[in-house]
Amino acid sequence: MIDNNIRDIVKTFKAYVPGKSKEEIARNYGINPNDIIKLGSNENPWGCSPKIKDEILKEIPKIHQYPEPINPTLMEELSKFTGAPMENIIVGGDGADEVIDATMRILIDKDDEVIIPIPTFTQYRISALIYGAKIKYAKFDKENDFKLDVDSVLNNITNKTKIIFLCSPNNPTGNIIDKKNIEKIINSTDALVVIDHAYIEYSKKEYDLTDWALKYDNVLVLRTFSKVFGLAGQRIGYGITNKKLVDYMMRVKPIFSLTRLSQICAITALRDKEFFNKSKNDGIRSREILYEGLKKFKELKVYPSEANYILVEVKNGMSSGEFCEELLKRGVIIRDCKSFEGLDGEYVRIAIGTFKEDRRFLEILKDIVE
Repeated sequence: MIDNNIRDIVKTFKAYVPGKSKEEIARNYGINPNDIIKLGSNENPWGCSPKIKDEILKEIPKIHQYPEPINPTLMEELSKFTGAPMENIIVGGDGADEVIDATMRILIDKDDEVIIPIPTFTQYRISALIYGAKIKYAKFDKENDFKLDVDSVLNNITNKTKIIFLCSPNNPTGNIIDKKNIEKIINSTDALVVIDHAYIEYSKKEYDLTDWALKYDNVLVLRTFSKVFGLAGQRIGYGITNKKLVDYMMRVKPIFSLTRLSQICAITALRDKEFFNKSKNDGIRSREILYEGLKKFKELKVYPSEANYILVEVKNGMSSGEFCEELLKRGVIIRDCKSFEGLDGEYVRIAIGTFKEDRRFLEILKDIVE
């Protein structure tokens, strides 16, 4: 049987649990897709720059041709946007996941160690295990609003530590890690410290640590087009780090992973600064509307967030699964967090919606919570 040839580590994996789609809920519950509110996948509810459509149409006659492995126009625009030299940037065609995978390929041998504070983004763990790494878990302290327990990271560092993942703002908790603690970790090891800034546009401007990728040899900062730019469906992510690491990653990543259309989408998104700024500001406003609205329900514990989602602990006697199911019946998709390592069955994650969706969601919530 072919099953006998499957690697043992793969057999232990559970399938990744993505946010549910509108199409799936429409089929399962007989709801008109136009009436469904999707607050489960941390997407931009206003979509992407309206200028992208015209640029895609211009590119369609060329889609029979391979894209450039390194598009100089895209690299120039990214350099302007981030302030990093082009040679310090690597772009992935499967979001930041591809950059994570390339990092594992160049650094991890069997039994090397990777440190992951939990709860956090699950792809770190999957990628590490598939390359034979041993995972040492640190923690975001549940009893202290999920503040990073920095000692739990430092005490796990050994001479076998190759990568330390620090998601900030963290998914799914929404909080940022104190700069001093990140710097303490960086200075305590030669291991690569990966600062995942997928949601940084929604955080305080002064918190952005992207330039630390140029300041320290052992820092990689991850960024993405999936959130504020509204391009989750195009799967474009990028990393900023020292030139040597970029060179090594380029040797092992898929050459043509970033399609022609994805490149055009990214370039256009970076150039449309008006849409970017409005999208960012509206996203922050939407988060605050949800935060203030959710706080009014005494049956919910609402955690502060600097991302485009909010972590909520359900305290009305329902499990997270039951809570999500009641919302699905009413056409609202949120994320059940029980699949996140380090969280139990009372936590849900609620992403931003349009202002109209936010108000409607809070009204629907009254039926369930009260």
